[in-house]
Amino acid sequence: MLEAALKFLKQINDSGFTAYIVGGFVRDHILGIESSDIDINTNATPKDIKLIFEDSCLPSEDYGSVTVIKWGVRFEITTFREEVNYVDNRRPGEVRYINDLKKDLLRRDFTINAICMDKDGNIIDLLDGKEDIDKRIIRTIGCATERFEEDCLRILRAIRFATILDFDLDEDVRSAIKEKKFLLKKLSYYRKREELDKIFASSNAKKGIRMLLDFGLDEELELPNLDKVNETNNLIGIWSVLDVIDKYPFNSNELSLIKNIKEAIKLNNFDPMALYSYGLYVNTVAGEIKGLDKKKITESYVNIPIHSRRDLAVTSEDILISLNKEPGKYLKEIFEDIIYQVLYRRLPNEKEVILDYIVDKYK
Repeated sequence: MLEAALKFLKQINDSGFTAYIVGGFVRDHILGIESSDIDINTNATPKDIKLIFEDSCLPSEDYGSVTVIKWGVRFEITTFREEVNYVDNRRPGEVRYINDLKKDLLRRDFTINAICMDKDGNIIDLLDGKEDIDKRIIRTIGCATERFEEDCLRILRAIRFATILDFDLDEDVRSAIKEKKFLLKKLSYYRKREELDKIFASSNAKKGIRMLLDFGLDEELELPNLDKVNETNNLIGIWSVLDVIDKYPFNSNELSLIKNIKEAIKLNNFDPMALYSYGLYVNTVAGEIKGLDKKKITESYVNIPIHSRRDLAVTSEDILISLNKEPGKYLKEIFEDIIYQVLYRRLPNEKEVILDYIVDKYK
């Protein structure tokens, strides 16, 4: 990945411009973490970039940035800029292209995200981000209060980076979060969920949740059950506990899973009918939320005689022939009955035995 990024930079430089890798890729490279998407900053304008990479450029909505897919790698390129007159504590009202690397870096959020790499692989650290990486600390570029006033999403980004990287927050950052946390109410639920998903999906999620609670952000983010999220590391499981589907956006599959998990929480997750009805994933997540042993739930699931109606030894046709009847709603009742009998091992899952039972009871 680094080789491709340096080759990409060389192409821009060979076209008469200056360009650097900047942000998360460089930060992760220093930390020895694999990274995929690569951010580039340059004095080339979006129009210049399209001329250099004419076959692979797509304009982005974000203030003249350009996305280039090359050699199977995604590059996000932005021209050196100043951002002024922020509106709604979220976006700059005006963007001015400049030809000054340091001024471009000064508009960014955190020092650890403002380290650059040139075409020869040299690290360029104008704002002491490497020092903060060594100290394992999240520090804003300039006044933390001002950075959060400009873009309140940075509050959640600070907690996200501290969570994922297992860093601490600088004292000024901590004070600014307490002072400006009310601004989070202005964020869209979509943006809030994007950041929260990354926090909750982290292997270090408990640290992130603890920070959200310590700063009182559960109230600003409208997460009343956040203090109850303590057992599960499953992302959908966490959202199931939070119970915020009336506010935060979820797709139809996520909504279905959340509904089923909330129902399964009320059940015995070792019970054959619960395991059959809701499946292994839902029962495992529900059980984990309740502090149950995931391995034992899995063993219980494996040991139930059938896992779906298709596993039954009899079909609708077998039942109709044995009863000499036409299809009807009564079939549903019969299937529910024999599924129950087989699950609790009152009947073996054997065709002849089940048909004899059906004939005796329903003919």
